[in-house]
Amino acid sequence: MTAAVAQLGDARRTVLQRRIRLIVTATIGYNLIEAVVAIAAGSAASSGALIGFGLDSTIEVLSAGAVAWQFTRRDPEHWEKGTLRVIAVAFFALAVYVSVSAVLALTRVIEPEHSTVGIVLTALSVVIMPFLSLAERRTGRELGSATAVADSKQTLVCACLSAAVLLGLLLNTLFGWWWADPVAALVIVVFAVREGVEAWKGDACATSVGMLLDDDDHGTDDDCHHDGAHHGR
Repeated sequence: MTAAVAQLGDARRTVLQRRIRLIVTATIGYNLIEAVVAIAAGSAASSGALIGFGLDSTIEVLSAGAVAWQFTRRDPEHWEKGTLRVIAVAFFALAVYVSVSAVLALTRVIEPEHSTVGIVLTALSVVIMPFLSLAERRTGRELGSATAVADSKQTLVCACLSAAVLLGLLLNTLFGWWWADPVAALVIVVFAVREGVEAWKGDACATSVGMLLDDDDHGTDDDCHHDGAHHGR
């Protein structure tokens, strides 16, 4: 635990823990709706990409649910390592599913189909998910919670996947480029695997997405890395 985190008063810590619970509750609610709509729209349009997107939302629910459960415990820090492992598994599951879906699409076993509902849904996710990710990440960093920071990156990876699916659907609809969706999705696999490895090791800050999002303040970065190492023990 860093000096800044150690200096948090009980009142402030309670506020931050409550805020994380609210953020992950909103994330779970949105992803449940997203999953149902995406799977229904994907089934109607025979779109493997949209069905995969809906299943990805269920993985995000698992990750957010793990964090929500942790912060209902009397001593959330005690459950830090186990919750990080759950988030890591969620990352790996996401990477495996997206990889299989992309390979099937590239071999023309399945092909992304046009879906207006899918385009609207993924466009909304591109806007909403980064906002939830940023809110959870900032709160988690102030609280010194590696699991909240890791879960915020899970949300961000899902936002990137939303953008990839949206781009693929648009290119397929406008130009007939059926291969655009699986190619874009494979890029996300690299990020998902990297984040999963770092979460498993207990380092929720020194990761590819974390580095991209880090503040310019070097003191904050040092605190984050120190805290990640602490929780990784």
